[in-house]
Amino acid sequence: MSELTVMKRIAGYTAVVLLISTLSGCGINNIPTYKQQVIAAWSQVLNEYQRRTDLIPNLVATVKGYAAHEANVLEAVTDARAKVSQTRIPADILTNPKAFHEFEQNQATLGGALSRLMMVTENYPNLKADQNFLVLQAQLEGTENRIAVARRDYIIAVQQYDTELTTIPGRWYHAMFYSSYQPVQNFTISEQAQQTPKVNFSGTP
Repeated sequence: MSELTVMKRIAGYTAVVLLISTLSGCGINNIPTYKQQVIAAWSQVLNEYQRRTDLIPNLVATVKGYAAHEANVLEAVTDARAKVSQTRIPADILTNPKAFHEFEQNQATLGGALSRLMMVTENYPNLKADQNFLVLQAQLEGTENRIAVARRDYIIAVQQYDTELTTIPGRWYHAMFYSSYQPVQNFTISEQAQQTPKVNFSGTP
């Protein structure tokens, strides 16, 4: 191999390295990086919603011990939890509008049922004094706060990722290198509609 050929190859390799370095500095890796952030944020959303789902059987059982005749409210919570638990989450949920909306709607329905249940407990002083209920209520409130944070982080991650797909230079990189990457779904139901209201145990407004 001649010295000229070697020099040409070295120059070619150097050009490739410089090109890759330049593209990296211009954000060519943003799309897959932001997509991973979306996936991580979504996993946290699922974890927090599952935490809430796991609390419900003990909460319902405790309330039932003091307010058994509130059958409609208790049944609504139980049914909503069952629907959430039984709904299959497909692998493509983030790019599947129908599946994502169904997931969000089911969680909102469960949140609404829990809201009504917690409001009913205001009518039962003995229940509000039960230590087991106090612990469960505190755990539920903490979980709702974590859900709110997880939803916020997911919303921000999705906005960043979807914006990258549709703005320059991300739009160019999407067309050239990441055509298989699709925009992902975001929450449309307000955070307030997802949250269970706090219960006032002090008896004061």
